[in-house]
Amino acid sequence: MNISEASQKVTMSADTLRYYERIGLIPAVKRTKGGIRNYKQEDLEWIEFVKCMRHAGLSIEVLAEYLTLYKEGASTFETRKQLLIAERNALNERIDELLETREHLNAKIAHYENSQK
Repeated sequence: MNISEASQKVTMSADTLRYYERIGLIPAVKRTKGGIRNYKQEDLEWIEFVKCMRHAGLSIEVLAEYLTLYKEGASTFETRKQLLIAERNALNERIDELLETREHLNAKIAHYENSQK
């Protein structure tokens, strides 16, 4: 599928797809003889992975490092695993902070609700 179809399928702009490919967040997409990107299912799966990881807070640099390690093969398995564990730990910390913030908001809202009675 071409870049327009792929961008619709993954709900990401064509410009973002080109950018992610250029900076190495997704592997280079194979092209037709005419030079048009020809996205396959594997490409879409990488894009969805990157979207998910970006939503989880991983930086572009960390994702580019992960892809570089992935391309190096099985010898980097443990390094990739440790990278993802570290990012998961950071995500858990952010979740804890958000939960604490929500509790503060709930307490403040309850204060206002009780003050109006």
